[in-house]
Amino acid sequence: MRLRGAFWILSALLLITLGILTYFVFYNSSTKLFFIVEGLLLLTVIYLIIFYQRIVKPLHIIGNGMELLREQDFSSRLAYVGQAEADRIVDIFNKMMEQLKDERLHLREQNHFLDLLIDASPMGVVILDLDRKIQSVNLAMCRFLYIDSYEQLLGKKLDEIDASLTSELNKIPLYESQTIRLNDANIYKCTHSSFVDQGFHHSFFLVESLTQEVFKAEKKAYEKVIRMIAHEVNNTTAGITSTLDTLTTTFREMNEMEDVCDVLRVSIERCYRMSDFITNFADVVRIPEPQLQQQSLNEMVVDSKRFMETICHSRNIRIKLELTAASPTVNLDHALFEQVLVNIIKNSAEAIGQDGTISIRTTDSPVVMLEITDTGTGIDSETEMRLFSPFFSTKANGQGIGLIFIREVLQKHNCQFSLKTYPDGLTRFRIIFKT
Repeated sequence: MRLRGAFWILSALLLITLGILTYFVFYNSSTKLFFIVEGLLLLTVIYLIIFYQRIVKPLHIIGNGMELLREQDFSSRLAYVGQAEADRIVDIFNKMMEQLKDERLHLREQNHFLDLLIDASPMGVVILDLDRKIQSVNLAMCRFLYIDSYEQLLGKKLDEIDASLTSELNKIPLYESQTIRLNDANIYKCTHSSFVDQGFHHSFFLVESLTQEVFKAEKKAYEKVIRMIAHEVNNTTAGITSTLDTLTTTFREMNEMEDVCDVLRVSIERCYRMSDFITNFADVVRIPEPQLQQQSLNEMVVDSKRFMETICHSRNIRIKLELTAASPTVNLDHALFEQVLVNIIKNSAEAIGQDGTISIRTTDSPVVMLEITDTGTGIDSETEMRLFSPFFSTKANGQGIGLIFIREVLQKHNCQFSLKTYPDGLTRFRIIFKT
């Protein structure tokens, strides 16, 4: 634009100069000199036209092309100027612009497809910026974190999000994978890697849920073991108790060997206890499907409190209720869920031992939640990750099936749950109901 403007200014000045010269020659000189000046003027005009067509216009066209490149306008094209060398440059430029347009379109299509693929992926994806803040996150990751929308995560660092999963992600070294079991019984395979964008490395995490696959494999394994053990133990104890009963009856009829009868009675009771013990394991794999009905959550809590109050009173443990004014209504199987509450309160009482408080709280906003808090000894981080594993127990005589039962029932009710000791020293079992 500047070159063309300068050309026109110089052309105008030259023509004005020649015009003035022609005027003085016409009035002060001969006719022959006048025609010479007029011819010179005509030649100048012709030269300026040719100079514009061959030099200025091609340079102007090339300048326009540079502007299009600078503005990344790949849809516009340059016009031919009728000059062979310049038209050749224009042709190459237009082909280059066409190629850039196609590549940009292809790149946009690929990026759009990649965005759709990431959003539809069952794997959670978290991309961090250079400040290690969340730049992008997909729907699966929002579900894993129990978050409703992206906006609650974008621009935050992982350690600023109140979730066990993000805390564990922050501990994974770059280019490593780890399998994580959380305090809500969920299991994830997490990979920390990076990619290069505009010359800078950006970290990202891939999170794959293994919960259902692991639970199915665990259940299949312990179902087989429990059934085999239950079958053998029950058959054996049935035969032993029958024989011991016969011996006890015979000795009593003989009115002698009372000491032996007492030993036999103890042995029979031990066999029955063994049978009950193995039956408890077998019951874990026979949990029925819940029969859902509308239930008052507060009423269920009150009933469970009354049932467990005597046991807690003997240990000087107080059960305190903090219930909503209007009881939340939830879809539950009354019998199964009542057993869950009894198990949780029993575990809390055993964690306290003597002298403490169990608080039971319900909320109806922003979510319907039941929270059972105890002042017990607490759960360390290593134990926390193993709480819902089959047959794991911190009790000396624990069977490790109580939390498995709770886990199975709550999953059948589509509840979110977690068991954790918080920085204030209190242990909380939280159950969130889907409405």
